[in-house]
Amino acid sequence: MLKGIPGILSPQLLKVLCEMGHSDRLVIADGNFPAETMGKDAVVIRMDGHGIPEILDAILQVFPLDTYVEKPVNLMEVMPGDKVETPIWKTYEEITARHDGRGASAIGQIERFAFYEEAKKVYAIIATGESALYANIMLQKGVVTD
Repeated sequence: MLKGIPGILSPQLLKVLCEMGHSDRLVIADGNFPAETMGKDAVVIRMDGHGIPEILDAILQVFPLDTYVEKPVNLMEVMPGDKVETPIWKTYEEITARHDGRGASAIGQIERFAFYEEAKKVYAIIATGESALYANIMLQKGVVTD
């Protein structure tokens, strides 16, 4: 056990977060995301019993967001014609604002198929049990300045 580290962050996940360098990206994926398919060249970490908000909050306690890009946090854009509500995005805005002064302005969106293409290039994918639709979120790591 370590002090000051959220208990949800497993040793495997902490190792991966530590290994990641500036500009490396990770996806925290909902339960419908093809994590193993997209993560063939990435580290895939299973966290099936957890939702994305609790994982995101814990990660952002130890993971700096990139300050050299306008949108270090990206969501999968809702496909045209899909009648889907995305209340979880508001939760992501609140969590991001607690850990990054840019708040909601640090969050962008990537078209669904472009998101999949970007996901194939990330360092790690965290596969969760999140049931909300369009809940996938991609984070870009910044520099530790403290």
